[in-house]
Order: sequence, then structure tokens, then C-alpha cells
Amino acid sequence: MLFNSTEFLLFLPAVFAIYWLLRNRLRWQNLFVVSASYLFYGWWDWKFLILIAFTSACSFASGLVIGNVDSRFRKAALWANIGVNLAILALFKYYDFFAAEFAAMFGLQSDRLLLHLVLPVGISFYTFQALSYSIDVYKGKLTPTRDAVAFFAYISFFPQLVAGPIERATSLLPQFCQKRIFDYALAVDGMRQMLWGFFMKMAVADRCGWYVDQVWSSFSAASPGQLILAAILFSFQIYGDFAGYSNIAIGCAKLFGINLRLNFSTPYFSRDIAEFWRRWHISLNTWFRDYIYIPLGGSREGRAKAVRNTFVIFLVSGLWHGANWTFIAWGAFHALLFLPLLLGGRNRRNTDTVAGHRLLPSLGELMQMLLTFALCTFGWILFRADSIGDAFRFVGRIFTSSSSMSLDFPWFTLLLILAMLTAEWFNRDRDHGLALDRVPFAPVRALAYYALIVVSLLFSSQNENFIYFQF
Repeated sequence: MLFNSTEFLLFLPAVFAIYWLLRNRLRWQNLFVVSASYLFYGWWDWKFLILIAFTSACSFASGLVIGNVDSRFRKAALWANIGVNLAILALFKYYDFFAAEFAAMFGLQSDRLLLHLVLPVGISFYTFQALSYSIDVYKGKLTPTRDAVAFFAYISFFPQLVAGPIERATSLLPQFCQKRIFDYALAVDGMRQMLWGFFMKMAVADRCGWYVDQVWSSFSAASPGQLILAAILFSFQIYGDFAGYSNIAIGCAKLFGINLRLNFSTPYFSRDIAEFWRRWHISLNTWFRDYIYIPLGGSREGRAKAVRNTFVIFLVSGLWHGANWTFIAWGAFHALLFLPLLLGGRNRRNTDTVAGHRLLPSLGELMQMLLTFALCTFGWILFRADSIGDAFRFVGRIFTSSSSMSLDFPWFTLLLILAMLTAEWFNRDRDHGLALDRVPFAPVRALAYYALIVVSLLFSSQNENFIYFQF
């Protein structure tokens, strides 16, 4: 079920009403969350419910074994759960890719090796969420729960089930183990954040996507200006699409008295690549940091291992996004950008909010932000391309093309992007761009809300899928 669908507009109020009617019966309320979440997820294909239920059951059972400090099978239970979940993820997401590469390497018929399995929506997200639970229990950061209903709700909570944020059991699971009280102010802010997410997705990302798809479908016939503009618009498409989803998910969770972690924090205002990665897809990047980078030694064991560990997490991050060499190349590209900052001890230089309490950035800060955005945009060409060859041809056409496609210049799309960036700039120290509580006049706030609703509905493609559903 898509957030930007008629079905969801009917689904959400009904779930909200029943959920709070059960506010004095915690177990029944959690059971209803699981049921509603399975309906939400099963709307695509009910057969994939078997996978998420299996992942939940394995992780819950492993937690009970791992939590028994007297058990000789703690480590075995941990690795068994990790192995089973990663095997399922690898089978559905990576088997055909590596099988095809193996067949090409040895000149075999790939059709005999491929399984052509459909990738379950959100499998990368809920798998990592399940794995973090087992690992945290093993490390003693969390007491294993014996409440299976609360645990299944933690894994399947519908707002963030399909595309995150990737939650930790230490934060989200306790919220399902205690009574929730309706908070009107939190719910109102959740509605504002959802509206901002819908604007980012339906007005900004989808309009950018139309132009980007037109250029990429026949980029050999595009002019250098059209190619550069398509690359820039894709940067805002993927940001508006994914950050838009995260804002809708976080805002929706607030309606149910649940707090989810911040997943994006104005990444395009970053002054270097290290800051960009602290602000982009925060839940995934901190997951890699805590469960891969630090266990490998982080940057504490010398420069050689720090370089190795940096490449490991960026390559794994690329592979996490999809079974294609373009994603691996994208990860390697960002690792190369990150290394000079790491080796020079400057990777933690920009940890504050850009421009502080000033209205405008300094010239130096502006140049740093533009350079960082340009580097990210070049990386997004690799991310968007179907193959590395296509990516190089796309870039090459920028410097050699003399043709031009018949495409209207997207003036209105650029105005929407400017509006989004302006709102985020003034709220760069807040959780989302529609934090209008600073605006003292209620009519002005109401006008802004209505304007966003109208623009989102009028200038979008209805039921357009989210990019990160494929990951």
C-alpha cells in the first residue's frame, strides 16, 4: 500500500480510530498494530507476509536463547539468526546478479541458473532491524523481550516497515511494551511532518522524475545543458522521494504516540562529504557504523585499517542498495571522496549546523556546500545509470553532445525545489521543513498548509512508486 494512494487515505483514519479505542488494552493494541501492518504490507503481495513473519519468529526465538547467559548456545543462536536472515536477503536480492556474473565469467547459459525471484518490498530494511535486535541482546545492550506480540509490532510497524527509518530495538521496542498516551501536540506536528513529506514526494520528487526519465531514456539525443539539468534534478528527485517517505513515516508514527529516529537532516546543506553522510539516510549509516565499522576496529587501529574499514562500509552500503555494479561503483566513489577527510583528520570538522544562528551562510560556507552538492550529483549519475558504461556515456555526452531533445524547461519544478530548500534552510535546526510554529500568525500558517496540499495534489503523478522500494 502506497502512502500516496487513495487506499492509504482510507486506511490511516480507520487504523488511527481503532488504535486509540484500544488505548487501555496494551496487548490488544499491539496485536492490532501487527494486524494493520500485515494488511498494509500484504497489499502488495500477501505471500511475502510469510517472509516477514519468519524473520520475526526467528529473531524473537534467537533473542530468548541469546538472553540466557547460562546457555552454551548463545553465540550459535546469534550466528544462526544472522545467517538465516542474510541468506534470505541474499537469495531474493543478490542471487540472480551473482549467478549471471558467474555464468558470464565461465561462458555458461545464465537462464539455467537464474531464479527470477521477485524482490520483496522493504526486505533490506526489516532484515537489518531484526539483526540489530539479536546483536544488541548478545552484547548486553538489551534484555530480550518475552512479549511476542510487541516484538512482531516492532518488526512490522507499518509507517517505517517498507523504507525505514531502520529502527533499533533499544529505542522502538520499549515503546510497544508500555502504554501510549495520546499527545495532541505531537499528533499535530506529525500531521505537519506528513504534509511536508507528501510535498517533497508528490510535488518535488515526482515532477523532477518526469524530466529525469525523459532525458535518461534517450540521453544520447540530449544537449549538455539538458544532461546537467537532469543530473541535478535527479539529486532532488531521490532526496525528495526518500526524505519525503521518511517524513511521512515519522509523522505518521507520531499520530500513534510512537517516536521514530530522524533519517535526514538537510543533507544538501553539508559542507563536506563526511557531513553529508552524517545527514543522509542516518538510520542506515549509523547501522553500518555500529555493526560493521566499529567491530572491524573503526579508525582506532591505525590508518591502514581505517582506510580498509572505510572502503568496506561504503562498498557494503553500495551493495545494500542493489545488485548492480553501478551501486558498488557509487559506494567506491564516495569512499574515495571520504578518504582525504579521514586521513587529514577533518572528517569530524563540520558537526554543527551550517551558518549557526546567522540568516545566510558565509561565502566560504556557500562554496563548500555547492562543491559538496556537485560531487554528490556526479555520484548520483552512477546511482541512476543502468550500467557503468551508461554512466560514462552520460558524462561523456555532457562534453561532446551537440544535439538537443524537445523538452520544455522545467521552470515550475525549479520553483518548487527553491521553495523546499528555502523552507529547509530556515528550519535547518529542526526535524522537518514545515516547523511553522515560529510563524506567529495562524492565517499565514493555514495558507501555507493549504498551498502545500493544493500543489501536492495538482502537480504530481498519482500513486507514483517510491524509489527506495526497490532496495
